[in-house]
Amino acid sequence: MEKTKNLTERIRRLLSSYPILSLIVSFQLLRLAILPFMGLMPQDAYYYFYGQHLDWSYFDHPGMIGYLLRFATDLFGSTVTVVKMTDFTVSSLSIWVFYSLSKNFLPPTKHWVAMLLASSSILWSMLSLNSTPDVPLVLFWSLSLWSLEKALFKATFHNWLLAGIWMGLAFNSKYTAVLLPFGLMLFLLLSPTQRKHLLKPGPWLSLILFAAVAYPVYYWNAQNDFVSFAFQSTGRSSSVSGFGFKPKLLGGFMATQMALVFPAAFITLIVLCYKYLKRIIVSWKLPSDKTLFLGAFFLPTFLGFMLLSPFYWIKINWLVPSYISGFILIAYFFKRKWVRSQIIISIVIHLLILIELTTYIVPIRSDDTWWGWEALSEEVSELRTNYPDHFFFSTDNYKTAAILRFYQDAPTYSTNVIGENGLQFGILDPDLSFLEGQNAILIDSDTRFKNEASPGIAPEKVSPFFQEIQVLPPIILRNKQGKAIRKFNVFACTNYLVNAK
Repeated sequence: MEKTKNLTERIRRLLSSYPILSLIVSFQLLRLAILPFMGLMPQDAYYYFYGQHLDWSYFDHPGMIGYLLRFATDLFGSTVTVVKMTDFTVSSLSIWVFYSLSKNFLPPTKHWVAMLLASSSILWSMLSLNSTPDVPLVLFWSLSLWSLEKALFKATFHNWLLAGIWMGLAFNSKYTAVLLPFGLMLFLLLSPTQRKHLLKPGPWLSLILFAAVAYPVYYWNAQNDFVSFAFQSTGRSSSVSGFGFKPKLLGGFMATQMALVFPAAFITLIVLCYKYLKRIIVSWKLPSDKTLFLGAFFLPTFLGFMLLSPFYWIKINWLVPSYISGFILIAYFFKRKWVRSQIIISIVIHLLILIELTTYIVPIRSDDTWWGWEALSEEVSELRTNYPDHFFFSTDNYKTAAILRFYQDAPTYSTNVIGENGLQFGILDPDLSFLEGQNAILIDSDTRFKNEASPGIAPEKVSPFFQEIQVLPPIILRNKQGKAIRKFNVFACTNYLVNAK
């Protein structure tokens, strides 16, 4: 007991001596307080599913987040808490690496600004509370920049080797990491003083190590018709219709990014982009080497997605790695009063998130929610008892299927049942001929329901694959006050025709 009191007192003194550190720790503690109220998200379940079927890579992303979840759940058990704590732990490591990285670029008077910009952002809450490939990506991206900075500016050769490994592990997290070696080469080509490194072995050994560590992802793709590369390239671009300018997409992009890092930070980044690019293009006046280094890993990602945003829906997390160097770049220009405002806004928003998590006062009309999935699983378990000879599937791509696979021992299939790719489900079960002629239960999420009593209508694309489809009573999930919040339509499907067109 006495040892605990002494430790507590030492921590209190440490935090009082370092107020900025105390704020950073406080934000992480706030996220830790939120974590127990976070139910399982579909993304959590999907990437946990990765880890339960270990492979060199997967349909839509490399496997690092799945490997981390597999490691943690094997050690501590396959529970929602363990999944969430894995994300929280990795993101806490990332903020520590960011601390070390930013300290190498900023004086103490500005270092604290970068730290507060990062630690108070919704970006870091997203990384701490939800399993996505960005969780390990940010960690290895930050480690890559940390090692590259030491290799370039402190002439430590072993850091070239470390940088290659970190960049490779980042690529094993998410394909966006291909911009790391691109950023390195861009910097070396632009910097007159650092261009000399192109004639030295360090950068090239780093790139070789990057390729070696990333090779398993390439190997898996080569064995699977390069399906993952195709999905992330031509598969994405094919949805851009005519490259027409769509103001709504641009507005949505601006709104989501402002929510992620807060308006003052995002606007400062845009202004900074404009000033630096104008100076470079008009007068070919390059910034200092360290600023140029940060810009080489910021501009390609940030500006690239921003320019694409009027033509294609840019997901909120796609710009995440750019903010690692972005927060450091704007620390010099960010005013003290803006920092104070951001801290206050961040605390208010996180408290509102906590209220929402505990009360679900604003129901989310989407499957991207933490609420109701465990209750759904209980209802589906009863259906499995009543229909023991039926296989179960869903048509919402991956969400319901992944959730039910997490909570239940029996498999739930995805859209691969009706001839669509089904993401990783299609890779795991490429041939469903063993289900030919069997009956099935379709669980169909109705995110926009208005009348809980109205009978569901089976998706038109399902009909060709079954001889008959019968409507069953829907699954209605209610809050503590008895109000219907979510609805899942249920259908009994007879005689599965696996090769139907």
